[in-house]
Amino acid sequence: MIQVENVLLSEDLFSEQFVCDLAACKGACCIEGDAGAPVVLEEIDKIEDNLEAILPFLTSEGKASIKGMGVFTVDTDGDYVTTLNNGKECSFTTYDSNGTAKCGMEDAYRAGKSTFKKPTSCHLFPIRVQKLHEMEALNYDRLDICKPACECGAKLQVKVYQFLKEPLINKYGEEWYAQLVEVDKLLANS
Repeated sequence: MIQVENVLLSEDLFSEQFVCDLAACKGACCIEGDAGAPVVLEEIDKIEDNLEAILPFLTSEGKASIKGMGVFTVDTDGDYVTTLNNGKECSFTTYDSNGTAKCGMEDAYRAGKSTFKKPTSCHLFPIRVQKLHEMEALNYDRLDICKPACECGAKLQVKVYQFLKEPLINKYGEEWYAQLVEVDKLLANS
């Protein structure tokens, strides 16, 4: 593990390559798994504040799930997560004309209807954030559904942390991200 300020980073973020390939995976990260997307209380408030703007972008199944269960639930680990449609996909999942899963929250944001883009956990995927007392740990979550993304990243020579530059800066700031670039240089020279 590498420490940058109060964040521990897995070395995989610097050694593994990753670039989402939606044409290959069809947005499987919005569909697969045993729980919804992890969310924090502040994000739940933002989703609820923007819900009327987001709802028109959702499927009828998603709207029904949210009406019945709300925008979040508590998973088996006691964490807040988005609700699911029939125990499967995230309630905020939409589909494009090619059958690729997309995020209704992000669709509403891109259309200028909502001020909330999407949960940090989704934006940072495949990085998972773990709270450790006064620190956070960032780990690369290797999933079979992301094999096309690993192949695409290897082809383009884009490391995990580079692919996730925007959400990492959004969460930790530009100066913090600049430190990651320096760590990467040090690792390359060691």
